[in-house]
Amino acid sequence: MRALPGGLTAYRRTPTFAADTIPKALLSAHATKAGIWGVLTVISGHLLLTVPSIQVQIEVSPGIPCVIEPEVVHFVTRAGPVSFYIEFWK
Repeated sequence: MRALPGGLTAYRRTPTFAADTIPKALLSAHATKAGIWGVLTVISGHLLLTVPSIQVQIEVSPGIPCVIEPEVVHFVTRAGPVSFYIEFWK
């Protein structure tokens, strides 16, 4: 995963999700549109982010946001109690 490039602007943020309120769409393979970057921020607990195309699974923890590149297929998996949100940048 790359760093968020400069010159982008945050334009949307999801609500804060908990382990029992994660939308099903996030638990299935999906991707952002062209030019749209995501930043996954865990507030508490841990979340696993899987990128099947490169066979990578990242444990996302509080204090270490995870950048999601445009058009990269990915999904999240609960790893116990968690709260998190996603910001979208363009």
